Amino acid sequence: MQFVKFGIVGLSNTVISYVIYVVALLALQKHRWLPKTDYLVAQLIAFSISVLWSFYWNRKFVFHADNEEIPWPQALLKTYISYAFTGLFLNSILSVLWVQCLHIPKIAAPIFNLLLSVPINFVLNKFWAFRKR
Repeated sequence: MQFVKFGIVGLSNTVISYVIYVVALLALQKHRWLPKTDYLVAQLIAFSISVLWSFYWNRKFVFHADNEEIPWPQALLKTYISYAFTGLFLNSILSVLWVQCLHIPKIAAPIFNLLLSVPINFVLNKFWAFRKR
């Protein structure tokens, strides 16, 4: 059941992250800022905001960790680290592969990344970020 709840939170997080990514990408392209890395900068902006959303709902709804067993600053730090691994490191590498090697449109690259990042994020959150002492 946790994975289903994680999927619901993840779906909302994905929508928020993707909307932020598209808005940031279009703004960067409109002003011609960082034309070669605009999609990576947009990904960083979307990541930074969407992890806060995900942390809040995973803590309250999925892992029920809003008690003293798991201090929220520690869980937030672990959440950022977990998502940094998949959301920044892995997704950046995959995005470069999709965009530069396979010529997939920049606007579609994040969708392909989900196939790998969602299961990895669940495992990292369940067994590390929100693990009870």
